[in-house]
Amino acid sequence: MSNVTGLSNKEWIKQTLHHKEFDYVPYNFIFMPVSVQQAMNHYGENLEEALDLPLRFYGPETKKPLYADPDLFGPTITDEFGVTWTTNRIDRGAPTGPSLNEPTLEGFTFPDPEEETRFQWIENWCEYQKDHYRVMMVGDLWERATFMRGMENLLLDTILNPKFVETLLYELTDYIIKGMLKLFEMDCEFEAIFLMDDYGTQRSTIISPDQWRKFVKPCLEKIYSLARENGSDIIHHTCGHVTPLIGDMIDIGLDILNPIQPETMNIKELKNEFGKDVTFWGGLSTQDLLINGTPQQVIDQVRWLKDVMGKDGGYIFDTGLSIQADVPQENLFAMIDEALKPRN
Repeated sequence: MSNVTGLSNKEWIKQTLHHKEFDYVPYNFIFMPVSVQQAMNHYGENLEEALDLPLRFYGPETKKPLYADPDLFGPTITDEFGVTWTTNRIDRGAPTGPSLNEPTLEGFTFPDPEEETRFQWIENWCEYQKDHYRVMMVGDLWERATFMRGMENLLLDTILNPKFVETLLYELTDYIIKGMLKLFEMDCEFEAIFLMDDYGTQRSTIISPDQWRKFVKPCLEKIYSLARENGSDIIHHTCGHVTPLIGDMIDIGLDILNPIQPETMNIKELKNEFGKDVTFWGGLSTQDLLINGTPQQVIDQVRWLKDVMGKDGGYIFDTGLSIQADVPQENLFAMIDEALKPRN
């Protein structure tokens, strides 16, 4: 398949990562259940093909899907790590209680990251999507620890029980690495791994940058290194204000940072400071503009992002957070339509 650039989608993204600038800026849309249905009703049932999305996502099967429909799973669902979640029709739900009530792993059994049934469709998927930039989702680290222990408990543990935090994150790293090794041993190709691991709030990092470097960075470096050794690009999703951590993540091998929320960081300054060393993916306000703005205001901001963030390549257009149920349809469609157009 050849897109508007005359290249395959895979090559389009690869050259963008090497900071080649195109008239058309690569794009992606992270829909949530309500917005994805609205988009399907408007553009067609198969959104990947209807919108010719350059990036395609997949990963090993999990017990709890990201968006668990209560009609299929009931009002709650327990994931592989023993954490119970609420379910609803608009988002991923919320954890209702930790699986680790005390700062110990005694008696806790981690799920098997190499279980064959988790990988049964991956080879076929990789072959089917061979013309696109294929992204393999490999899990989460710090964020998973917050679900298992509870955010407040884990933050206290960094002070009161630091050895436990180190052990928990080490075990989660080992889980991710074993799953990655299984993927790299399979008869399939993909271009990047995708790690989902939130470190930011609206105004600051969740833990101090020094604590992050102590507890999280060494684990990330192991994950990044394994990906790099196997020829895989590295994509990291982390919401919130993470400006103090970006340089560290680049130093250990980060290729693409998502979703760069404009409400929490000055994304133009990020482009100026780090744009030569990393590709940014995201940037459109979902907390304010996409909800409260007019379609023309949305169009204007999409154009600005493609012009400013897309200069010299190294940028993939998308929203700063997943597209929520409160986004008006006219703004949703205005954003998508403008994203698919060439830069001014």
